[in-house]
Formats: sequence, structure tokens, C-alpha cells
Amino acid sequence: MELVFAQMLTLLYALWWPFCRALAFLSASPVIGDGMVPLPLRVLLSVVLAVVMLPLSQGGASVDPFSLHGVMATVEQAVIGGVLGLAFHLTISAVMVLGYLASSQMGFAMAVMNDPVNGTSSDVVSATLMLLCTLVFFAVVGHLVLVGVLGASFRAWPVGSGLNALMLQTLAFNVAWVFSAALLLALPLVFSTFVVQIGFGFLNRVAPSLNLFSLGFSVVTLFGLFMLAQMLRFVPEHYVRMTGQVLEMLQRQMRGLPHG
Repeated sequence: MELVFAQMLTLLYALWWPFCRALAFLSASPVIGDGMVPLPLRVLLSVVLAVVMLPLSQGGASVDPFSLHGVMATVEQAVIGGVLGLAFHLTISAVMVLGYLASSQMGFAMAVMNDPVNGTSSDVVSATLMLLCTLVFFAVVGHLVLVGVLGASFRAWPVGSGLNALMLQTLAFNVAWVFSAALLLALPLVFSTFVVQIGFGFLNRVAPSLNLFSLGFSVVTLFGLFMLAQMLRFVPEHYVRMTGQVLEMLQRQMRGLPHG
């Protein structure tokens, strides 16, 4: 009986490392890490992934989780998993920033919806783009891509190998890429509504008696909705392309190459 208990304890020690990395990875990843997914379900998925990833994480079997080395290894797994999940979250963040930019130009920024599930507030355009990206995420089997990246991370960064400063630096530099990608996506909408507002400014000089404030607000909103409808069909393609760039960045980091 004591021998069976010792073997089970050793197995639990070995499962602890992939569980920590998987839980941090799923908590920071898009869609699965959102507040709409219950925490018990996320923990259950992490346990299943820990069992699947057990053959890939045998390097930490000799580390005692209750020692100082074990505490540092636990923090290491949590940081690696969180950074990997956050890298995929950059693509959805770019689309969310696009929604906020579009809402501010169309006058929808004041139409804010309270989301009791996630505990946040979002505008109508951002919520629509988030739903669209969620459908695209599952359509391109993004959940399987996440599992593949998690498995490859154990080969690139085994348990106890330490943190990769190059990966952290590359992710920090790519945060600026989120804003540039969102700005490029929103540039046609922002420029077109800006031209319409300039036109109403000239019209106000010609006919100052007209109430162009209320009229211009309605026209800009209608024109912005038209431009948004023309732009939405290109959002899934851009989202898939940005996800491919994130995958390429992670693959270069796993091979030990600088991102360029």
C-alpha cells in the first residue's frame, strides 16, 4: 500500500508542472481565457492537458514542488504559459482596438453595453467584432493550434530550464504591433468619416442657418455603418494572417532565433 501511495505521489508531482503551464496558458489565451468560460471548466481542461503532456514534461519529475527550487519552477511554468497565451491574445486585442476606434468615429462610443458575464463594459462594434473573431477562431481550429503550441513549448523550454528573456523581450516589443495593426485596419473608416466631417464643415460656412450638428451626426453614423459593412468581410482574413504571424514568432523563439 505504501508503494502504491508513493507511486501516486510521484505521478502527482509529475502532473503538477504541465498543469501549472496549461492553466496559465488557458487563462491568458483568447476565447478560452475569457470570463464567459467558467474557472472549473478551465481547471478541468488544464488537468486533461496535463495528463496528455505528461510524456513531454518528464524533466521536472525529480524536482520537489515543496522546495524552493519547486516554487521557482512553478513560477517559471506560470510565466511561460501566460506569455504563450498572451501572444495569441494580441490578435484579438488588435481587433478590439479596431472596434473602439470605429465606435469613436461613428458616434457609437456612447452606446456602451454592460457585460455581466465578463464583468466588463464594451461598445456595440467591439462586441460584434469579438463574436466574429470567436467564430473564426473555432473555424480555423484555433483550439487545436493552442494545444500544439503548448506541447511544443515543453520541448523548447523544459521544466527547470529557466525563463527565456528573449521571448519576454520579443512579446513586449510586439505590443506596439497591436496598435499599429488596429490603426491600419481602422484607417479607411477613420479617413472616410474625417472627410465627411470636413465636408459638413464647409457646408456650415455656406449655410450657417442649418442645424448641421444633428444632421452631421446622423450622416456620419450612417456613412460609418456603410464603411464598417464593407470592412467586416476583410476582418477574418486579417485575423488569420495576424495569428499566423504570432505562430511564426513563437516558432522562431522555440528554435532560439531572434524575431525579425
